[in-house]
Amino acid sequence: MSTSLSTSGSTYGRPPIAGPADVGPQALCAREPRVPAERMVAEMVPPPRFDSVRFDTYNPDPNQPSQSEAVTVLSGFAAGLGGAHASGGGKRRWFTKKAPLPTAPRGVYLDGGYGVGKTHLLASLWHATPAEPALKAFGTFVELTNLVGALGFQQTVQTLGGHRLLCIDEFELDDPGDTVLVSSLLSRLVEQGVALAATSNTLPGKLGEGRFAAADFLREIQGLSAHFRPLRIDGQDYRHRGLPEAPAPFSDEQVAKAAYATEGASLDDFPGLLEHLARVHPSRYGALTDGISAVCLTDVGPVPDQSTALRLVVLADRLYDREIPVLASGVPFDKLFSEEMLNGGYRKKYFRAISRLTALARDAKPLVSQ
Repeated sequence: MSTSLSTSGSTYGRPPIAGPADVGPQALCAREPRVPAERMVAEMVPPPRFDSVRFDTYNPDPNQPSQSEAVTVLSGFAAGLGGAHASGGGKRRWFTKKAPLPTAPRGVYLDGGYGVGKTHLLASLWHATPAEPALKAFGTFVELTNLVGALGFQQTVQTLGGHRLLCIDEFELDDPGDTVLVSSLLSRLVEQGVALAATSNTLPGKLGEGRFAAADFLREIQGLSAHFRPLRIDGQDYRHRGLPEAPAPFSDEQVAKAAYATEGASLDDFPGLLEHLARVHPSRYGALTDGISAVCLTDVGPVPDQSTALRLVVLADRLYDREIPVLASGVPFDKLFSEEMLNGGYRKKYFRAISRLTALARDAKPLVSQ
């Protein structure tokens, strides 16, 4: 399985790593990744940032007992998935009688604000579940809807129906159409004995950044609610616990110099990158960063509209998952989104993007001293 990337008229697999002796850094704006459907299925695993996380690497806040309780409950849930698949030991049985619905909850919903480690716990659950990787799937809500778009509804049911566990990070409650689509998909998967685990964002109008969304989630998935046990996780954004302030933006000259000196870096002007993201489907943003060791951006400024802002949120998630540092000039990342955006229905997404980009900017600071 390979990904084609078109740059300057040439087509190749994963992009080569450019060294200081080459003509210069790569440009994300020059890339037009095409992601085959089979790669989308194969990559439904925890992102690279969460390759090594486990329950014992999660550090519960001693002031938040719900965090320790979550580890205990999820560990038990994973252990309980070690038996035979409800439809037959994990093997796909296309022409057999439909398996009865499990009587006990076969799903958990991690209910908490952003930055309390929900994705860490969700990935730990995936790792702890005693099944081979091919029988476990992990992806964001957007990645799951993209899979349905690529394979079709029935083929997606067949592809995931033999799995023991499906983990969905950031279930998109703010898109009614996609919520109905994925809820229908999950209903079919539950019928085939697939266990579920999910986190979600908040609904439009729920402006408290730490507001819990369990009631919203269970209401939106309607018939599936009986199959989920809400697991509340209190706490503050761990990325702000004892960390220094985000570094101030650098100059255009500093960013460009670092890009040329850093093996595998990309260099783009921010307005041009935002325009390019509008031409690339969000399902391909991960492939857009293949082979990139650092993203260098000049002329960072406020995002002009909500559609552009939401695309930037997806890119920030992919960069964060892959632990790719972001070095930038222009305005600080906490000035990307207008007050109207930060007070609107997608508030949680924007704050998550700011938090993640700030962490990546901190990671990029050493590049300037090279």
